[in-house]
Amino acid sequence: MDIIQILLLVGVFLSMALMMFFRKIPALIALPLMAVLIALIGEINFPDIIEFVIGQGSLKLHVAYTIALFGSMLSILMQKTGVAEAFIKKGAELSGDNPWLIAIILLMLIIALFTTLGGLGAIIMVATIVLPIMSSVGIGPMTSVGIFLFGLSIGGILNVGNWAVYISVMGLTVDEIRPFAMLMFLVSILGAIVYITIQIYRDGHDLDFKKIILRSTIIIIVIALSYYLITSAASLEFQNQLSNILSELGIGIKWIIAAGIILLFITALLRIVLRKNESIAQPHWISFLSPILPLFLILLFDVNFIAAFIVGLLYAFLTTYKKGRLNLFIQSCFEGGGVVMPAVVLMFGIGMLLVAIMGPGGDLPQYPNGWPVLNIIRPMMAQIVPTNPFMYVLIFTLAAPLALYRGPLNVWGMGYGLAAVFLASGMNPGAVMGLLLAVGQIQGISDPTNTHNVWLANEMRVDVQKVLWNTITYTWILAVIGLIISSIFFM
Repeated sequence: MDIIQILLLVGVFLSMALMMFFRKIPALIALPLMAVLIALIGEINFPDIIEFVIGQGSLKLHVAYTIALFGSMLSILMQKTGVAEAFIKKGAELSGDNPWLIAIILLMLIIALFTTLGGLGAIIMVATIVLPIMSSVGIGPMTSVGIFLFGLSIGGILNVGNWAVYISVMGLTVDEIRPFAMLMFLVSILGAIVYITIQIYRDGHDLDFKKIILRSTIIIIVIALSYYLITSAASLEFQNQLSNILSELGIGIKWIIAAGIILLFITALLRIVLRKNESIAQPHWISFLSPILPLFLILLFDVNFIAAFIVGLLYAFLTTYKKGRLNLFIQSCFEGGGVVMPAVVLMFGIGMLLVAIMGPGGDLPQYPNGWPVLNIIRPMMAQIVPTNPFMYVLIFTLAAPLALYRGPLNVWGMGYGLAAVFLASGMNPGAVMGLLLAVGQIQGISDPTNTHNVWLANEMRVDVQKVLWNTITYTWILAVIGLIISSIFFM
């Protein structure tokens, strides 16, 4: 019976993947349907499918989608108050008329924004500012699209809202995710610099390679130093030493964090009081900290995700305050919920699929030998899943393009379902996270089925399939490097 069940499970998995691939059924429907079918094949009692798979499964990722809601609120508020737009324009003003330098600065600004921003609306808003700037200095349409996609995807690596899914699905902690994500971030920026240099040269611009090498080296050193400082400051050993020093002075580290936040808010309040006779058409520079503040609190001090986003929301509100801003704030909160709702509904399906495969947790008297689906899958996957670093890198390097076209490694398709299967086999959760984050660069940058790829290609009048072929070499190499790093960290 187990062999028949295995064949049926594989058949359901492949048929759903193919239907999503050919766009016959959306992931919003495919994932819950697959969860129910898998539970039925595993001979889960129908009342338990209702209670556990559907009921508990829809709440499985409640932390992740609550964080996504607050993150989306901040994203919409930054758009409506003009913070994101002013941030880009200020950077463009400082970069002169050197195409390579403008491309690099705009890349960094896009990355910074999309550590917090999300959704097609935010992408369109930022792109309508960035793309004309790049076109005005002679950067080609294809290059402009590629630069934007690189910035968007690299920003997503440090988008802590995305981390929440890894934490909920795989039981990882911020301390386990942070070092790998930061190193992947550094490598991806290096890859983006190589892409920009080659593409701008192809666009017909004369390049001073000595200056490019020097500037690139400075950028990498600064980012590498930031990586070292952040990982060092976030380490338990450093925080214990700092706590001991501060305790001798009668000061707690939490009080320092609180004092820093209070100082920022006092600055924002003073800004409101003192700007009576000043033009407030453009946000003040202190508001540019809005997207960075939640990230800073989470990366360095492990502040609760939701609390960090609330601090960011309040700070953005105060630093951009003027008459009528409260209504805009409330409107942003409502719109933020609406924008992120498709992702929330998708997380319902992901949660159901996770429970269908892994079970609800705990001992259930009706299943004394454990969750039936897990018992069926585990022996089969134990024979397939790589158990050493070399095979891990080799197998998933070859499989990396399966992140394209809503394939099984696409995290917003079958990816998390496949992750549940890997976890069921006993694979290290960190290695599963590293796999998805590494191949995610192929999906985030090169996938022609992404709505943002389609919009950007249409805006710049280039073929979205040509964007795939223009970027796939770079993103595949990034995926391989990410897999190697992941194998060193987790295998």
